[in-house]
Amino acid sequence: MGEISETKEFLLLQRILDMMEYGYVCLRQFPKSEKYALATDIKRCMDEMVSLAITAQKRYYKKTTLQDLDIEIMKLRIYIRLAYRLRFLPMEKYENWSAMVVEIGKMLGGWIKTVNERAAKQRE
Repeated sequence: MGEISETKEFLLLQRILDMMEYGYVCLRQFPKSEKYALATDIKRCMDEMVSLAITAQKRYYKKTTLQDLDIEIMKLRIYIRLAYRLRFLPMEKYENWSAMVVEIGKMLGGWIKTVNERAAKQRE
């Protein structure tokens, strides 16, 4: 069971890295005035997602770290939506990037559910 879990955790980290790669391409087209404002906030958020995903993989108690990762995903969704509304991102890139973030969110949701189920079994 541990190997399957580790594979899913690695897959989540890989999806985050893929999303970051795409995100950095999208951020290149931001106006100069935003490269050190919204673009920096987005980069910092994605960096924190990587950090939290690695931390969650390595910790025995994962619940709070996974919740923190869930918060970062929500922040990134909001930042991407704001970039689209401010017309820094075209519709196609917004949709692609958002779809990647949604996929990561779903994977994280499954991981949180697994952790909660294990915790419930241990309490029994």
